[in-house]
This record gives sequence, C-alpha cells and structure tokens, in this order.
Amino acid sequence: MKVLMVCLGNICRSPLAEGILKEKVKAKNLDWTVDSAGTGSWHVGDAPDPRSIAVAATHGLDITSQRGRQLKPADLENYDLIFAMDSMNFQHILLLATTDVQREKVQLIMNMEKPDHNQNVPDPYYGDDGFEGVYQMLDRACTAIIEKYAH
Repeated sequence: MKVLMVCLGNICRSPLAEGILKEKVKAKNLDWTVDSAGTGSWHVGDAPDPRSIAVAATHGLDITSQRGRQLKPADLENYDLIFAMDSMNFQHILLLATTDVQREKVQLIMNMEKPDHNQNVPDPYYGDDGFEGVYQMLDRACTAIIEKYAH
C-alpha cells in the first residue's frame, strides 16, 4: 500500500499526517509506503514548519528528516490512496487526475473518521495555537486509515 498525504505547502499538516501514519504502520508491521506533498511549490526542499516538528516531538515522533515536495501528476498513478487535508487541496489534486481510477484514489482525510462530513483540517500556519488540534485530528484519521485498510 502506498499512501500520500497532501496539503498546501507540505510543511504543516501533511508532514504531521505522514509522520503519524508512518508510526502507526510501523507499530502494525505493515509493508506500506507513506509520503507527503504540497499542491504549491513554495516550500520544495524545506524541512517541516518548526511548530509541526515541535508538536510531533511532544508525541514522540521525529519528522525532521522530511522535506517538502510538490505534488506531481505521476503521484496519482504511483499511490494507492491520496488524502487531502482540505477541500481546496482536494480540488487541486483532482485537477491533475486524468482517469476515474486516479480520481477514486483521492479523498478528504477527515472523511476516514467521519464519512461524508467533508471536514477540513484547518491550516495552522498563520497562528501558533492550532498545531496540537491538527495533530489530534490527524491522529484520529490515521487510526481510521489503519483500521480500514490494514488487512
């Protein structure tokens, strides 16, 4: 199974989602690949936001080796599941999809926890108080991903 987490810049939400899911995959000894990307190119090559690194560390996760990258059309072919952090990213990913098979891979991550609620993971970039809440949301969603797809 190959899973891709996608947000806007690939420095706040998707690196957290990648780190959380990687830890859960490791705990279950699953043969999965987990990665993350951003729909924008502003942070290609950058480490995650220091606030994402800090909140991950408080939960025992080290995401410091991750580097931002931009979503590319080949990702829709190469990954089995693509999780968007919000509806805007969801729409941007779908713009790259060229087939129904590719479109079916894309879903809003919080729909894993609450199907059909279409809840967005808020972007915590412009404030300092949202990172823990984002972590908690993504932790719940990643648990639901494991419960649904780990056979």
